Amino acid sequence: MEGLSAPPGQNGRASGLVSESELFGSAASRARYEAYSRLQASAVAFGENMPIPEIVAVGGQSDGKSSLLEALLGFRFNVREVEMGTRRPLMLQMIHDATALEPRCRLQEEDSDDYGPAIVPAAAVAEAIRSRTEAFLKRTGTAVASKPIVMRAEYAFCSNLTIIDTPGFILKAKKGEPESTPEDIVSMVRELASPPHRILLFLQQSSVEWCSSLWLDTIRSIDPNLRRTIVVVSKFDNRLKEFAEKWEVERYLSAAGYLGDTARPFFVALPKERSTVSNEEFRRAIARVDNEVIRHLRENVTGGFDEDQFGDHIGFANLRRFLEAELQRRYKQSAPATLALLEQRCEVVSLKLASIDSRLAISVDVASLRRATMMHAAALASQVVALLDGVAEPDPSEWGRSTHEERTESRFTKWPGVLGEVLPANAGLRMYGGAAFERLLEEFRCAACSLDCPPISRVEVANILLAQAGRAGAASAAITIARAAAKSWLSPLLDTACNRLGYILSGLFDLALERIRMEESYRDSGQNEKVSVNLTGYVAFHAALRKAHQGFIRDLIKRCKESVRDQLLAVTSPYTHQLKCGWETGNPTLFTSGLGNGFPQTLTAPLCVDGNEMQETGIGLMGAFLEAGDEENVPTHGSQAHLTSPPGKSDRLVMVESQMTVPDTPSPDHHTKEAAGAMKRKEFAPVNGRFSSSLGVVDQRKKKGGGSRMQQENDGRTSNCGNKTDAYTEVCNMATGHFGKIRDMLVKRTVPLTLNSGFLNPIRDRLAGEVAVELFATTDEKFMQMFIAPGALEKLQNERETLSKHCLTLSTSLEEFRTLACSL
Repeated sequence: MEGLSAPPGQNGRASGLVSESELFGSAASRARYEAYSRLQASAVAFGENMPIPEIVAVGGQSDGKSSLLEALLGFRFNVREVEMGTRRPLMLQMIHDATALEPRCRLQEEDSDDYGPAIVPAAAVAEAIRSRTEAFLKRTGTAVASKPIVMRAEYAFCSNLTIIDTPGFILKAKKGEPESTPEDIVSMVRELASPPHRILLFLQQSSVEWCSSLWLDTIRSIDPNLRRTIVVVSKFDNRLKEFAEKWEVERYLSAAGYLGDTARPFFVALPKERSTVSNEEFRRAIARVDNEVIRHLRENVTGGFDEDQFGDHIGFANLRRFLEAELQRRYKQSAPATLALLEQRCEVVSLKLASIDSRLAISVDVASLRRATMMHAAALASQVVALLDGVAEPDPSEWGRSTHEERTESRFTKWPGVLGEVLPANAGLRMYGGAAFERLLEEFRCAACSLDCPPISRVEVANILLAQAGRAGAASAAITIARAAAKSWLSPLLDTACNRLGYILSGLFDLALERIRMEESYRDSGQNEKVSVNLTGYVAFHAALRKAHQGFIRDLIKRCKESVRDQLLAVTSPYTHQLKCGWETGNPTLFTSGLGNGFPQTLTAPLCVDGNEMQETGIGLMGAFLEAGDEENVPTHGSQAHLTSPPGKSDRLVMVESQMTVPDTPSPDHHTKEAAGAMKRKEFAPVNGRFSSSLGVVDQRKKKGGGSRMQQENDGRTSNCGNKTDAYTEVCNMATGHFGKIRDMLVKRTVPLTLNSGFLNPIRDRLAGEVAVELFATTDEKFMQMFIAPGALEKLQNERETLSKHCLTLSTSLEEFRTLACSL
């Protein structure tokens, strides 16, 4: 095998392999092996993933792995009776100690790198392994566990090897075991054998032909080219009687066509007797079987066999020498990388230990903790404000959202009542913060401008006209219908706008955290400054901080909804019509007597609206329904008010209600196609893909001809009376116009200003203060509940002790490997 086998030498020995006396007597190899053994024990105890060269024994159950392990140990301890091959792997750390004339076996503690007392006698090792396995499986509630049992065996006649004995492959679970046990064992072996720094020792009985091997494909799935796999044919003595000619032996030994050109299998036979014998007799029996195999091939096979080619791969002694030499070679190769990794791991563990020490110190220093958390909360609030003002980082392409993504993530995918697709400018760009806020306001304007007055039924008109017969007329009915339609259709639109804006502002919390992380990273890398208190691990504090931020945003959403609803109620209030009539008749008492605290008691000038631009001159929101031409209807002299007409325009008297023509009372049966068509007037129409405002019916009348609106309405009514025009159509037309004016007032000025002042100003002015009050205006005991849970200090102390021990072990290993590196 490439990387595993050596060129054959003379006398059945491979060139490049050191002798047994050299291996056992080399102080450097012994020190290197013991250093790696201690590092392995530490890695297993503390869950480290260290690329330490290790041998993993794999194969089917009853293929001879346990016998091979006993031969490598130099004594029997009845490991086959444990049946741990189907339960849990065993890591055997074999230490050649010339002073240990009797084996000293100790099991490592489950969660520590300490070893227990020596197991006496050695035959009791099997029972100790069984007890340890059952206790662990009972605690984890599993039938198979991948965490190995670590056993350290010191003996004068064992090899310097570390081998992980894995559960043997089985075809069917035993009685009482889960049916998934065979699959669980395969998964476990894959996990243990997959790391590239591990050598696979694959055993297969000699009675199995290469072409019908059950588990060779499984090994190939782990190591496709068998470059790090040592193939061992066990129970080779069972196959010897089938060889008669030299070519038969050599064809089998070469495994031609099955293992590839680089794989060189070893052929091993071990004593079969299981009778109780001394350890010395056991080792003599191993050597005797090796000699018998070689003698049989030389004497009982015609022509013998090519000893130069195959001699160093036959017998247990050759396999043991090869494994020791291969492991030592890999130890030397990996020593520099292991040293570098140890230095890195020591630094990481030391930092963790320092962090725990800092947290323990903070637990008794409440003042420092308060100061650090308050600074963090203030920094977070300032970053939120910066995001609203516009920033270039974090990267908008990663953290920003398009209009479609905002809709999907906020779960408000549609604007209520709007049938078509509403896409504002820059809808496809990924934005956040203030840019996303302004884009959503534009989207709201587009959605609202596309909303027309809903269809008006004849029943609605008839109910209002009949109830107000002789008192108000068509104009009053139209205003009443328009107010109701505006409240019904615009209110859901306003709620959706508030919810969408709240979602955008809620997302600023994570963006602000990312900006703080980036600034700390820049500061640490540029100036090597360290934050006095590291708040990263305090999950409860960060959860409380997030809760405070999100609660503040939810409160803003609620307040803004109330504000825009108040705006809608004000615009659709019945007092709006009284205000309008008061200005038209020159009688302020029509509205000043009925207004509440929200409306002025004295008015100086009306609000002028030309259909596209609105200018408030002192009368509040109600004046939005007066047109520029209405000023002509205000008399220059009156008993209640005196208003001056604009220059260049003549004074005109407004017709009183007794002079107006009252339209016919509509009938539910009186409905024509012309009336139905007149209902569908568009206040807003799409222009170049965007919604824009078009002039209303009344505005168009103003631009086409002179005279006041009331005079034009009177003329229209007279004409309609002469032509017998349907009153239903007239009410629908007027209601559509009034609906458009209400919508214009809300969309073009009132609501955007309210949303800007209701969301952005409180965040800039009050976010930091209100979050600080909620989190920090409390007693020290309650404040510390965000940082120290019941029993947390004890847990932290235990974690510190474990880390301290781990750090000490790694530091000791680091010094050992530094010494070894100097001696190589």
